[in-house]
Amino acid sequence: MWALFLGALVIIGITHWVYRWRNPSCNGKLPPGSMGFPLLGETLQFFSPNTNSGIPPFIKQRMKRYGPIFKTNLVGRPVVVSTDPDLNHFIFQQEGQVFQSWYPDTFTEIFGRQNVGSLHGFMYKYLKNMVLNLFGPESLKKMLPELEQTTCRTLEQWSCENSVELKEATARMIFDLTAKKLISYDSTKSSENLRENFVAFIQGLISFPLDIPGTAYHKCLQGRKRAMKMLKNMLQERRRMQRKEQTDFFDYVVEELKKEGTILTEAIALDLMFVLLFASFETTSLALTYAIKLLSDNPVVLKRLQEEHEAILKQREDPNSGVTWKEYKSMTFTFQFINETVRLANIVPGIFRKALREINFKGYTIPAGWAVMVCPPAVHLNPAKYHDPLAFNPWRWEGVELHGASKNFMAFGGGMRFCVGTDFTKVQMAMFIHSLLTKYRWRPIKGGNILRTPGLQFPNGFHVQIMEKDQRKQEPEYTTTN
Repeated sequence: MWALFLGALVIIGITHWVYRWRNPSCNGKLPPGSMGFPLLGETLQFFSPNTNSGIPPFIKQRMKRYGPIFKTNLVGRPVVVSTDPDLNHFIFQQEGQVFQSWYPDTFTEIFGRQNVGSLHGFMYKYLKNMVLNLFGPESLKKMLPELEQTTCRTLEQWSCENSVELKEATARMIFDLTAKKLISYDSTKSSENLRENFVAFIQGLISFPLDIPGTAYHKCLQGRKRAMKMLKNMLQERRRMQRKEQTDFFDYVVEELKKEGTILTEAIALDLMFVLLFASFETTSLALTYAIKLLSDNPVVLKRLQEEHEAILKQREDPNSGVTWKEYKSMTFTFQFINETVRLANIVPGIFRKALREINFKGYTIPAGWAVMVCPPAVHLNPAKYHDPLAFNPWRWEGVELHGASKNFMAFGGGMRFCVGTDFTKVQMAMFIHSLLTKYRWRPIKGGNILRTPGLQFPNGFHVQIMEKDQRKQEPEYTTTN
C-alpha cells in the first residue's frame, strides 16, 4: 500500500514538474512557442547544422508556426526569440536599463567569466575605450600602410602556390597581423603555436555543451585552456620587462595594471585578449572568404569593383604608392559590397540579452530574468525589408548611410554594444579587395560548401588559385558549389 502511495506521489510530482516546465508561470501572456523536453529544451534542434541558404530552419519553422516573437528553452534556460525589428530595436536601445548583455553559461565558460560581453556598466565602458585606443579611426589611419603591406605580401606568397584553401589562409593572415598588433606575437619565432589552440577552440564553439573527452565541446575548452596559459605567460613576462615606450596593446594593458587604484585585473585583461584575438581573425576571415566566393559567382559585381579600384590607381601621381585614408574613404561601392556580404553571411547567429524586469511588448510579456535572443539572420533576410533577400545585390545599399546598427541591419551588433572592431574589419576587407583586384586574378579550384550552425556560416573547402594579372598558369578544371 505504502509503495503504491509513494509511487503515485512520484508520478504526480513528475507530471506537475513537466507541466510547469512546459507552461512557465507569468503575470501576463507569454509569447507562443514550445519549451521542448525537460532539462534539454530545444537545444538539440537549435544546434543542428544545415547547408541551406536563408533563415536557419530552427528559426524559420517557428516563425511560420508562432510568428516573429516566440518562446523556447535552450540549455535549460527559458528564452524569448525575437525576429521582430521593433522589439530588436527596443532591446538594443534599453541596454543597461531594461536589458543587459547575457550569454548561456556554456558560452561564458568558453569565453571566460570576465569577458567583455559579460561585463556591464562602467567596467564595460572602460574596456570598450581601451579597445578603441587600438581599433579607433586615428589608430587605423596609422595602421593602413601595414595592413596593405601584409595583404600584398600574403597574396604574393599565395601566387607561388598551386592553390590555397581561402578560409584557412585568410584566417592565418589576419591572426598573424592581429596577434602582432596585440601582443607582438610572431608565429615564425615562437616555440608554441598560439593559433592552433584557437583552431581547436573554434571547432567546438558551436557544439552541444557536453564536456567529456572526445567531444567537440571538450576540445574547445581544452583549446581555450592552452591559449590562456600561453597568453598568461606572455603577459607575466611582459610585466617583468622594462619598456620605455608602448609598442603593442600588451604594453598598454601593463601600464593600466600598474596604475594605482586601477579597476583592471590580470584575469579581465587576459579574457579581453582572448576575445579580441578570436573575434578579429575568425569573423573577418569568414566574411572575406564568403566575399570572394560571391565575387566568383557574380561577374557583374566583380567588374564594378575592379572599375572602382582601377580608378583609384589612375588618379594617383605615383601608381605604386600605398592607399591613403582619403582613397579608402572614397571606396563607395566597396562599402556597399561589404554591407551586402555581411548581410548575407550572417556570421553572428544570435545576440543575447537578459530582461532585468518584466516587459510588456505587443501584447506579450517577457518575465524578469528570462533571456532574449535577437536573430540577425531573420532580420537580414526579411522580404518585407529587402527585395529578393537571398539575392546578392550590393546596389541595394546605394545612397544608404550606415553609421551603426539599424532596425534592419545588425551585422555588427547594436546599441551601446555595437562592435568596436567594425571599422577594423572593414579596413581589412577593403585592403584585401583592393590588393587582390588591382594586382591579381583568381580562379576557384573547388567551390566547397557553406555549413551553417545555427545561422553561423563556415565556408568550407573553398580552394582558389591566385595569379598575378600578367601571369599565365595552366588553368585547371574546377567546379563551384552554390
